[in-house]
Amino acid sequence: MSNLTFIERARVMRLAMDQARRRGMAGLLGSQLLRWRYGAPIAEALTMVPQELRPADPSFHAELTRGQFGLAHTPAYVGSGTPFDITPPNEAWARELHGFGWLRHLTSAASDEATASARALVKEWIGYGERRHDAAWQPDVTGRRIISWLCNAGLLLENVDEAFFDRTSTRLVDQLIGLSASWTTAPDGYPRLEALLGVVYGDFCIVGHEKHLAVSEARLSAELSRQILPDGGHVSRNSNVLLELLLDLLPLRQCYASCKRKLPDGIDTAISRMSRMLRFMRLGDGTLARFNGVGQTSMAELSTVLAYEQSVEPLPVETADTHYIRLARDGLVMIADIGEAPRLEVAGQAHAGVLSFELSAGTSAIFVNCGAPGPADHQHDAAARSTASHNTLALGNKSSGRLLQDDTLERLVGGAPVQSLGAVVARVETHDGAISLSATHNGYVAEFGLSHTRRIDIGVSGGVIEGSDRLAGPAGTLRLAHDLPFAIRFHLHPRCRCEAGDGDVLVLHASDGTRWHFTSQGAQVSLERSLYYADPAGPVRSRQIVLRGACWGETDVSWRLERQT
Repeated sequence: MSNLTFIERARVMRLAMDQARRRGMAGLLGSQLLRWRYGAPIAEALTMVPQELRPADPSFHAELTRGQFGLAHTPAYVGSGTPFDITPPNEAWARELHGFGWLRHLTSAASDEATASARALVKEWIGYGERRHDAAWQPDVTGRRIISWLCNAGLLLENVDEAFFDRTSTRLVDQLIGLSASWTTAPDGYPRLEALLGVVYGDFCIVGHEKHLAVSEARLSAELSRQILPDGGHVSRNSNVLLELLLDLLPLRQCYASCKRKLPDGIDTAISRMSRMLRFMRLGDGTLARFNGVGQTSMAELSTVLAYEQSVEPLPVETADTHYIRLARDGLVMIADIGEAPRLEVAGQAHAGVLSFELSAGTSAIFVNCGAPGPADHQHDAAARSTASHNTLALGNKSSGRLLQDDTLERLVGGAPVQSLGAVVARVETHDGAISLSATHNGYVAEFGLSHTRRIDIGVSGGVIEGSDRLAGPAGTLRLAHDLPFAIRFHLHPRCRCEAGDGDVLVLHASDGTRWHFTSQGAQVSLERSLYYADPAGPVRSRQIVLRGACWGETDVSWRLERQT
């Protein structure tokens, strides 16, 4: 299935040719003739065991003893066998299985039985598990596996017999040598960084490979410089990528400090910029705003990485490169998307949510986008990425961006990319303590001849928010041949209740007990069902306020949210 134009097909062909070139070069560099270039073939010792920052679940081992092996929010029953014996329930489960991140759970169990289980599973994987699924040798999965084995080296290699030590350490180095040649074949974006991080961890920690560290850390610095924008955002515009990167980069920085080795400036600067961007994208309830692939926020992980980078600098109003706006007044936080979709190679998780926003008051989230589904719920991906799943206007039952569906393209970039259909222009103004956002996008001009302009004003106290959405021709008065339906959606957080009040007032009950009144003019208001995809348990029912109407040309809709004392 493909919906690509001729020009887009030509671009996909160029991407495929570039990937073939990378694979060919990786095959040559990783051949037996040239493998000597990447260091000793066995890990005789480790200079360092890195810290694992991702939270661990000691109960994982108890579930394993009952034949359960749940990964990627997907339960799986393995019975008395091993997880390598069963058909993976989905691709995400297989990737996590072969990435071995679950070793940290067995380490945290701190028992002889858990240690024996971990070693038995690694031995099983080396024996034949590595050949059971294609995911095992994807470069980013290999990078994750190297990092996981190193971070849990105490569990795997302390007080073991010589045969198991030699077999495991030899296989560890064999993976490092192969990945040193093949990391460039990973899809652009986070997967390539994850693969390269595995190389840097291996070169740093494994005796005999430190002589290659200067090269691999220079490559990591260059890749971070290419992918991390000056404002700290990732080129994919997905804030969750920053969190995942910091969970690996911060322990790496600690390794450098412990060995009294200077961390390259490119890596150190990227850590600081990314931490600042995560603070920018955090709402009052502690979650990351759900834009462009962000789903469930791990509060434990986010709190951990931000604790490493304490800063008293005030956050900016706008990120100049990632194109998000943060309006904050007296405990009220609004984050809005004023950017176009990222470039094709890193748009596999992008959403068509231009001019959407999320809103929190104090520690309560009020309006949130539906968010990205978890790994076990990919059947909802297309719906979650549509404009209708965001707090913005959708015209003619269409999205403001186009989902490019093509099997080859999705394989190359890791998903169906979203392509912007128009540019965005925005500005922020302040006056006597109040703050205003005005933004326009022309993603509907090509098909309908209308641009969408949104204006949001927040008072100095943060107790009143006034907004307007305008549809108009980009130049002069426009009269359409027929009416076009539009819908302006405000998806409520599942913990925010809403009920009809007097007249046309809707009463919102935030999770902290405060009440807000929502009113509107210029459209028919209704309270409808919605789905919140970013819940850890999977999609849950929620509600949405929808302003519906039909336009024949220029149309204005206004709305107001006011805190009640």
